[in-house]
Amino acid sequence: MKKLNLLELNRISIENFKKTEKKDLIIILDNIRSALNIGSIFRTADAFLFKKIILTGICATPPNREILKTAIGATDSVDWEYFEDVKDAVIHYKSDNYKIIGIEQTDISIPLQSYPIHQK
Repeated sequence: MKKLNLLELNRISIENFKKTEKKDLIIILDNIRSALNIGSIFRTADAFLFKKIILTGICATPPNREILKTAIGATDSVDWEYFEDVKDAVIHYKSDNYKIIGIEQTDISIPLQSYPIHQK
């Protein structure tokens, strides 16, 4: 088995990626301290064709070096936006009829793998 490098992955161009139909999913990241984790979310959003990433609060934003290190080009392909306050982002996207789902580790959290993702 050989791990493929970026050229061997035969990725489509950023121009074609931008034209590709995306899932109607937007990820809102609030106060994520690790820019490396933010870069990882960019890669995930790219892989699953999410529509956009919203960064809020203390989140680093591209072109932060650590984001770019783990995003491996996904900051160019995935649309993103910054809001200073997460509440403003939630209000904005709720007004566009997006369903908002919070993900956090608390004593009343539902395990992510148990969440019925297709519920309306």
